[in-house]
Amino acid sequence: MEAREASGTQSRTERADFQETADPALMAAADRTADVKLLTYEELYLLWERQQWQTQELDFSRDREDWQQRISAEERFQRMYGLSSFFIGEQKVAEELGPIMRAAPTEDQKVFLCTQIADEARHVRFFERFYREVGVLESDGLSEMLAETSEHLNDNFGRLFDEMLKRRTERLSAEPEDTEALVEAVTLYHMVIEGMLALTGQHFIMDFNEREGTLPTFVEGFNNVARDEHRHVAFGSVFLREMAREDDRYKRAIQRTLEESLPVADGVLSPPWAEEEDFELFGYSLEETREFAGTCLMRRLKVIGLQ
Repeated sequence: MEAREASGTQSRTERADFQETADPALMAAADRTADVKLLTYEELYLLWERQQWQTQELDFSRDREDWQQRISAEERFQRMYGLSSFFIGEQKVAEELGPIMRAAPTEDQKVFLCTQIADEARHVRFFERFYREVGVLESDGLSEMLAETSEHLNDNFGRLFDEMLKRRTERLSAEPEDTEALVEAVTLYHMVIEGMLALTGQHFIMDFNEREGTLPTFVEGFNNVARDEHRHVAFGSVFLREMAREDDRYKRAIQRTLEESLPVADGVLSPPWAEEEDFELFGYSLEETREFAGTCLMRRLKVIGLQ
């Protein structure tokens, strides 16, 4: 199956305008050369203006019927791991972007990161609407929903977000001029959390639901979320390429952050209920998921200058 090739290939839902974000993972040319064109910060901002969407326009009535009647209780439980990672993850990264934005060296970078904060807040509301209107959770308030859905996550998720990312953003809050800390935070946020985990999960979740013919409005909204994330990763790619070219110490900061975080990120890919590596989630094995995530990361690192 084409979607199983784990080569950055788009699913049927992922439209051509994903390419417009200039995320290196979507560029086959990145397999051959690091010298590919990335959008500037101003161009990424203008793209954000063109790619607006509204959560309030989504109608989840068909999705509710699917969740309540077509999807079994066992399958709902398994789907909750992937969905919960996104719901909680969007809320956590929205909280941590402020220090990164304030520490950005240029005004163009700051302006784009402000759009990313707005995006992450919209993603939280998207999941909140889906969970409430489809009947995924018993809780009603946003805080209660987040607490209930967090029960589906594993310990590695907490280590990645609550320890590794938070430690770096707290350092930036205290010392916004610490550029190495900023490089580490962008590497962890844009390359690992968004680039590896989020976009890999989105690819397989959308592909699975399209093949099964389930949750069409969720897929529509999640496609918009993924397009936003590709734009964010494009920002991280151009920022880290600039920093790696500026000074080798920033290149080393990227490398050590990856060395620390990648084993933990790999653990996030495994649901807490999966005891063997031959399990499947959304129709894909852990090995296929790792291969897809790894290929996308390698393309981005090559463009940044680390391959």
